[in-house]
Amino acid sequence: MAAPVRSRRSAGRAVARFAAAVMATTGVLLIADAALTLAWQEPVSALLGAREQDALAERLGPLPDLERAPPCRTACDDELKRRAGRFAKRLGTGDPVGRLSLPTLDRTAVVTQGTDTASLRKGPGHYPGTGVPGQRGTVAIAGHRTTYGAPFRSIDDLRRGDPIVMQTPYGRFTYRVVRTRIVSPDALWVTRDVGYDRIVLTACHPLYSAAERIVAFARLTREQTAAR
Repeated sequence: MAAPVRSRRSAGRAVARFAAAVMATTGVLLIADAALTLAWQEPVSALLGAREQDALAERLGPLPDLERAPPCRTACDDELKRRAGRFAKRLGTGDPVGRLSLPTLDRTAVVTQGTDTASLRKGPGHYPGTGVPGQRGTVAIAGHRTTYGAPFRSIDDLRRGDPIVMQTPYGRFTYRVVRTRIVSPDALWVTRDVGYDRIVLTACHPLYSAAERIVAFARLTREQTAAR
C-alpha cells in the first residue's frame, strides 16, 4: 500500500506546483498589464481598438488631400454647409464621420458617430445632438484616455493656439484651441452652441478615473472644401 500512497502524494505535490506556477504567471501578467496601462494604455483593449479603427478607416475610404487647398469664402461656406447637412442626414450610429488629427500630440483617429459604449470602443465618438463640421455651431467629440486606443490620453497637454484638424469626405476644418477646462460629468452645457463655430473634445479626468471631465474648446479658423 506504500507505493499508491507515495504516488498520490507525488501527484498532489505536482498539482500544487502547477497551481503555484499558474498563480505566479497570472500575477506577473497582471502586473505587466497594470504597468503597461500606467505607462501607455490598457493593452488588450488597445488591440481591439486598433482593429476597430482599421475597420472604420476602410469604411471611410481615402480622403482628398486638402492641406494646400485655398480657404473657403462666402459661396464656398454656403456649399460646405449644404454638403455637411446632407452628410449628417446619412450618418447612423457607428458610421465613420471623418479623421481627427491633433498634430501637437502626434495623434490621429477616425471619429465614429455616437457616444454610447459600443461606439467609443471604435474610437472618438461624435455627439449626435451636435453638428458635424461645416454646419454652424458646436461639434462635440468624446474619447477614451486609457482604453480602446486611448485617443484622448494626452488631451490635457493641449495648449492655447494648438491646431485640431477634422477632415471629412467633403471638407477639411482647422480649429485652434482656446482653452481647456475641468468640469463635472453632467456639464452638458459644454456641447451647446455659442456665438461662433467650434469643436469641443471631452474625456474622463483624471487618468484612470471618471470623477470629472476634461474639455478642450477650440474655435474654427479655416475651412477648405473638396472638389465635387
